[in-house]
Amino acid sequence: MICWRAMLADPRIARLLALIRAALRPPAGMGRIMLALTLGVICHATFAAAVLAMITAMFFGLSASFGTVAWPWAALANAALIAQFPLAHSFFLSARGAKVLTRLIPGPHGATLATTTYAIIASAQLLALFTLWTPSGIIWWRAEGAAFWTITAAYTASWLLLIKASFDAGAEVQSGALGWMSLLARIRPVFPDMPTRGLFALIRQPIYVAFALTLWTVPVWTPDQLALAVSYTAYCLLAPRMKEKRFAHRYGADFARYKADVPYALPRLKKDRPHAQ
Repeated sequence: MICWRAMLADPRIARLLALIRAALRPPAGMGRIMLALTLGVICHATFAAAVLAMITAMFFGLSASFGTVAWPWAALANAALIAQFPLAHSFFLSARGAKVLTRLIPGPHGATLATTTYAIIASAQLLALFTLWTPSGIIWWRAEGAAFWTITAAYTASWLLLIKASFDAGAEVQSGALGWMSLLARIRPVFPDMPTRGLFALIRQPIYVAFALTLWTVPVWTPDQLALAVSYTAYCLLAPRMKEKRFAHRYGADFARYKADVPYALPRLKKDRPHAQ
């Protein structure tokens, strides 16, 4: 009983449950309800398809996909597929991009649906990357036997870390549910506070670190996978700097204290923590 009470008192869970309860009792308004439900279905279906495509494609080192661009033009097409996600991802997180995001849904609900719209766009971009990639046809190395199972376990663990980090950051925001559920309940979206719990108590950027780990723990290595891993690892190390500028502006002294206590990407040993006793 105490364990359940502690779980329900966790703000990450309590906030999500409050949103779900509100969405289950939507005020009248057929047009609003249909818009919210339609975008919710699109959002989560696209999200699930993108994650499945990503897990599968990288597990095989991008050695199989639906892209059919002739070489050497395929190299340019693949480079464009790699670039389009981080470019749009960073743009829509900027102040200017956020304004554009609120205008993508016509009518008065664009701002409420911004997180859902963002998740749909990001999911569609990842789905395009991993389904439209044109494989080189070159396989450098394929794990076998014990090595295969060891690497597969590491790949699975990396994805579980990514899921945990996304939950710690706010599952409703990361999944896009905040927008359409808030619209359904006809309430103002409530964003989570600055994340400091769970993996965020160990490092400031667990989502980016976990994502980078998924890139390097695959059992099949090809030039395709290497290009993706190098490109997106660089993005995972550099892009959060922009995020931290936004956090510094939004949270001020709270973020400054958090930044001083918690390392960027590699956890400290307990004895090395600045405020450790």
